[in-house]
Amino acid sequence: MNHVHETAYPALPAEISEGELRAAFTPSATEIRFVYGQFRQAPIRVLIIAQLKLLQRLGYLPPVSDIPAAILHHVCAVLGVRPVPRATLVRYDRSGSKSRQQKVLREFVNIRPASAQTYSWLDTVAADAARTKTELPDIVNVLIEELVRHRYELPPLATLSRIAAHARSSLHETLYRSFVDSLDASQVERLDGLFVSDTGQTRWDALKREPKRPRPREVASFLEHIQQMRELADGLPPPPEILSAPKRTQFVIEARALDVHEMRALKPAKRYTLAVLFVFSQLQKALDDVAEIFIKTVRNLESTAKLRLQQYQLAHADQLEALVSQFRDVLNVLQDAEVPDAERIARMRAALNGDPDAALTRCNEHIAYAGNHTFPFLLTPYRNLRSLLFQCLDMLSLKPSSQDDALLVALTWMQPLRSSRREHLMLSDDDVATLPLDWIPEKWEKSIFPDGRSARLLHRKYFELCVFSQIMRELNSGDVYVEQSDQYDDPREHQVSWDEFHEELPRYGELVGLPVDARAFVNGLRDQLSTLADEVDAGFPANDYVEITEQGLILHKLETEPEPPNKKLIDQAITAAMRPISILDILTETEQWLDLHTLFGPLSGFETKIDDPRKRFITTLFCYGCNLGPSQTARCVKNLSRKQVAWLNLRYVTEERLDKAIVKVINAYNQFALPKFWGSGKQVSADGTKWNLYEQNLLSEYHIRYGGYGGIGYYHVSDMYIALFSHFIPCGVHEAVYILDGLIRNTSDVQPDTVHGDTQAQSAPVFGLAYLLGIKLMPRIRNVKGLKFFKADRNRSYKNTDSLFRATVDWALIERHVPDMLRVAVSIKAGKMTPSTILRRLGSESLKNKLYFAFRELGRVIRTLFLLKYINDPELRRTIHAATNKNEPFNGFAQWLMFGGEGVIAENLRHEQRKVIEYNQLVANMVILYNVQWMSRVLKELQAKGHPVDADVLKALSPYRLDHINRFGDYLLDLMKKILPLDPTIDFAISLSDQPLEALLAKY
Repeated sequence: MNHVHETAYPALPAEISEGELRAAFTPSATEIRFVYGQFRQAPIRVLIIAQLKLLQRLGYLPPVSDIPAAILHHVCAVLGVRPVPRATLVRYDRSGSKSRQQKVLREFVNIRPASAQTYSWLDTVAADAARTKTELPDIVNVLIEELVRHRYELPPLATLSRIAAHARSSLHETLYRSFVDSLDASQVERLDGLFVSDTGQTRWDALKREPKRPRPREVASFLEHIQQMRELADGLPPPPEILSAPKRTQFVIEARALDVHEMRALKPAKRYTLAVLFVFSQLQKALDDVAEIFIKTVRNLESTAKLRLQQYQLAHADQLEALVSQFRDVLNVLQDAEVPDAERIARMRAALNGDPDAALTRCNEHIAYAGNHTFPFLLTPYRNLRSLLFQCLDMLSLKPSSQDDALLVALTWMQPLRSSRREHLMLSDDDVATLPLDWIPEKWEKSIFPDGRSARLLHRKYFELCVFSQIMRELNSGDVYVEQSDQYDDPREHQVSWDEFHEELPRYGELVGLPVDARAFVNGLRDQLSTLADEVDAGFPANDYVEITEQGLILHKLETEPEPPNKKLIDQAITAAMRPISILDILTETEQWLDLHTLFGPLSGFETKIDDPRKRFITTLFCYGCNLGPSQTARCVKNLSRKQVAWLNLRYVTEERLDKAIVKVINAYNQFALPKFWGSGKQVSADGTKWNLYEQNLLSEYHIRYGGYGGIGYYHVSDMYIALFSHFIPCGVHEAVYILDGLIRNTSDVQPDTVHGDTQAQSAPVFGLAYLLGIKLMPRIRNVKGLKFFKADRNRSYKNTDSLFRATVDWALIERHVPDMLRVAVSIKAGKMTPSTILRRLGSESLKNKLYFAFRELGRVIRTLFLLKYINDPELRRTIHAATNKNEPFNGFAQWLMFGGEGVIAENLRHEQRKVIEYNQLVANMVILYNVQWMSRVLKELQAKGHPVDADVLKALSPYRLDHINRFGDYLLDLMKKILPLDPTIDFAISLSDQPLEALLAKY
């Protein structure tokens, strides 16, 4: 059965404050008149009013004997009567008049009691909820929401839990049966073969394989593994329509966590269901991996060529000077008309050091490598990777997402020629008629057609390289997609239908405050841009922080705001007052405040729960959040084995559950007054930091800026200093692609509407999508003079700022595609896709994608509006700078807490790598919550003693405090130690004090 604190089921707090009693349990005059008109006896009036207020507060009527004494005493005080004896409460619960009187109360507040018909309706509601909800508390919460919405009294929590459990169990049995009924005898035999071992490793274990670092031998082996999976999946029944995406994800996670012995122990129907879904999931993920390997290989090939070009240019800089000098000497001889021809030729040979052939070779070599073209440097490394690239494309079923399929036609044409050894190919008349070549970029033409396109002579390897390069770009942009893939599938599949779009559009327009009519949308933006441009131009001469020079726009540095004079001493006082504590004790105390372990149960929901769940969860959190690893954790924490720690992570912990735990910590943090001095919660900054990884996995890449192999932890940090969202992405990915995900997927009480980022967040499509989602994108600008401003009207000129505007907005393009862009936004709000899904496909390479050009044009408008505000308002720049400066300290704070394993994430499985990042974010947020709790207590004590704790000092503080934390040494996990309760009611009476500061540290 679910506990009350696991669900939204309303319950009274253990202790009720005086303010809460006055606010929630003081009857109104109307209520008192009603009760006095219905009942005569004073004790009954007290009990009726207490039940009335509880019914309004909780939605149900608990036994009178369970009503807290504080509530009864408060009601008696309000009515001016004596307290009701305890015996009266017990007698009332047993009396026959209780049900009649409660019926009167329900009618007064218009709440209906639950009946048999109600429970039948709840069964239907629970069945619908079970299709999309994986956890029982989530299904119970849906039931509670529907009961409240329809004005029903809440039944006991045990009743709702039974309804939810029955609905989920029934749905699972239906799903299991639908799979089993679709399997024939040969397919059952094939699935049974997954769990039979002849050589030590079963095919079930092999099915969980992930690709290592993409090298030719490893890729060849992995491609063979995919072919085996395809043979295994051939003919298996597709998932039934009643299987929702969340439920499918739950089954896949459960299957991944089970080993061969555990799968054998399941009943056959469930075993076959999990096996089929896991096979499909692994095959889908494997196709993503192949596409990723192909993209990385081509990208690395191009990067290697660029590096070699740079090395060549450095090494041959002197040779170019020598060639120019020789050419000058030859010209001097040639212009000397008095010298006979024979002597002139001899002197010219001498100027060329007697070897004109060598000079000609050097000239041809320089011409080949001039113009920053990397193509000649691609051929040598391509020789070793050619077979690998062809094998990758053999595994992928590529389709165009538009009518333009010229690139794929070219790929089909060159496939039969892959075994050819000829350097050049002569195009036949049929080839010229059937092979489209207009897709070839201009920079490639000279290399592919050395004698010109009309000569029909084609360089085979350059043509292959060009095809591979363009396929890589079109896979990234979505112009080409992979059938049966996930990340690289058809982007159109992730959008709502046009019927759903038109139905939802009016509500969406009201939600984000945008006109949904294309003409009104464009006119509104044009007016905003024109008005703001006029305002900025008029006020430009008076703006001392910006000027336009011959070098372009220059923003002058803002003055640094001085720290409050009391800040340093107050900060020292806090440091001295916070007791030394181990990191494990911090996690223990914070977990006991919030009962986070209750969020982590068996994945299936039907297994026997473990003993000491709190201890096991805290230890696992310590293990993975601080990167100690199971073996080292078992040495530090007594009475736990390495397998117990790793087992809980595998069988109980998922990314979704870690997200819920993070949200619970954020919500508790948001109740404190102190963070409100640091920010409003309406702003968030996004930035990434590199985490080291071993090289033997697909995610790990060498990062040029940071150095070393790893991935990027991308964090969204609130202006109140706590991290709202984290994501783990490869080093080669443009970070701005994920900048909006954190706001869309954030479910905490802290709901920002403004996101700040670094210079990478300036992408025009990101600005355009953020605007349609109702998000204000305000990045920090480093090279503002290199950015282009767009004016609303090409005929409009500006007196002071006209040089900034170098282009005009194409309003017709925006108006034409407003419905297409809004459909994307509605699809994101509906949960059909994430912002990163579409932004990854809206890069500068999306030349065939009409959405790219539309979002780019809209983004140019929104970015110009932002840039005009950015240069016009120094305080806006100060705010953005302050917000982005809160992200880097969090990155350092999180890495300081990830002290185990020398900072290297040892996991090679990508879903485990993502979990480690979320573990670490959860640990960091728990430490921040702990620090704020104790900072609030210390600051309140200092203020009570008259020390100058004013608003300026509070604003200058930070919860990233580490001096009191001991990371190393022996750890004692003491769950019996008494701790002070979490107290978010600590507030501050802000006033200035004239008391001298010398005595501030005396106590500490």
